[in-house]
Amino acid sequence: MVRLTRIYTRGGDRGETSLGNGARVAKDSLRVEAFGAVDETNACIGLARLHTSGEMDEMLARIQNDLFDLGADLCTPEGGERRSGGALRVVSEQVRRLEAEIDAMDAALAPLNSFVLPGGSAAAAALHLARTTARRAERAVTALAREEPVGEAARHYMNRLSDHLFVAARLANDKGAADILWVPGANR
Repeated sequence: MVRLTRIYTRGGDRGETSLGNGARVAKDSLRVEAFGAVDETNACIGLARLHTSGEMDEMLARIQNDLFDLGADLCTPEGGERRSGGALRVVSEQVRRLEAEIDAMDAALAPLNSFVLPGGSAAAAALHLARTTARRAERAVTALAREEPVGEAARHYMNRLSDHLFVAARLANDKGAADILWVPGANR
């Protein structure tokens, strides 16, 4: 269990932060950008949860916990474990759970005939915001993975997450009936 005894340490006053293995890196490093973008996604999901309940809220709660796992994974470079049990890593079972949830939600939706504009219900709008933030986080994780090793399950999780949030947004829009569809060239 994590125990925080002080919120501020002054350790980052010179533009550096500590990773999970104790190494110091610049706060604008690719690794910090990646786990920071994951944290932003988690915050957006927290906002979306203000507008959800039941099974949808339970899925989002699991995802928020997974995103903390992912942040812990990303903040400890591969092979840089300091703890006796090793670093916390995202595992393929978490990806498979996302896929199963996507499939279950998608089964309740009519096929799309156009792109969906972000909006509709408050829940759907918030989920679309979380989706776009997840895509940005995925880009940051991808950039990091080009420079340093990143676990395959972590990369796959980020790719599935935006799909999950898209399908969840459609479900929150009255199972897609309240989706706002893009009409190409409508305002010419």
